[in-house]
Amino acid sequence: MRIIILSLTVSGTLFTVTLSAETRVLDRYIPNDAFGTGEWFQYSIGYGIIDAGSATMEVQKFVEVKGRPVYQIRTVATSNRVFDAFYPVRDTMYSLIDAEGIFSWRFEKHQHEGDYHRSQEVQFEQTEGYALEGQDTIPIPEYVQDVLSAFYFIRTQTLNVGDTLRLPNMTDKMSYEMQVIVHAKESISTPAGDFDCLKVEPILLATGIFRNKGKIYVWLTDDRLHMPVLVRSKIIVGSIHAELTAYRFGELWEDQR
Repeated sequence: MRIIILSLTVSGTLFTVTLSAETRVLDRYIPNDAFGTGEWFQYSIGYGIIDAGSATMEVQKFVEVKGRPVYQIRTVATSNRVFDAFYPVRDTMYSLIDAEGIFSWRFEKHQHEGDYHRSQEVQFEQTEGYALEGQDTIPIPEYVQDVLSAFYFIRTQTLNVGDTLRLPNMTDKMSYEMQVIVHAKESISTPAGDFDCLKVEPILLATGIFRNKGKIYVWLTDDRLHMPVLVRSKIIVGSIHAELTAYRFGELWEDQR
């Protein structure tokens, strides 16, 4: 039996709660034929009809967390020189994703978008049932995801038109049930090629330029890889899209064991 003291600051007031809890056993195994180390995607980012910049999404390497194999994922979004003149963007996100259970151990987000600047670091203590963010200790459900690890978890799942996936997620110190709706099959053309895709809608909470002010759609290849080839999203001012321009396959963890 463990004694956990949870603290959360709300509107400048510190609240604490003492709980007793059993240590969680992390025995979930999610088969993953979708991604592995070395996988890399490159995107062009458009703001309306304007070429705004580029982004990359990469499974960088394996690290170890509490004796478990973990993927280190990084995404980077950068505006180009033309867009920099009125709204420079330099965003980086990291996620440490358990290779066996496909859930988050750590999440970092560093945003520089115009005059908006914010850094966030969250440590998920999955066995103890809480997350650490700044000076706050926040209760979390089992196998909770961050916004990035949730995306990689979805890629490992069997997706059929009409399905709604539900998974625990934590964003900005709030735990909620993220829903992911599989809408339709569509053929998509990108600079990287033509793909048969599934049109997927994640319903999530986020801050900064990608704050969800309407609907966001992601087109994933209709195969075991579920590669993201196109994203369209309503944002604070207008809409953006990200198209796949280049990619590299990764090495599956199962093949490295």
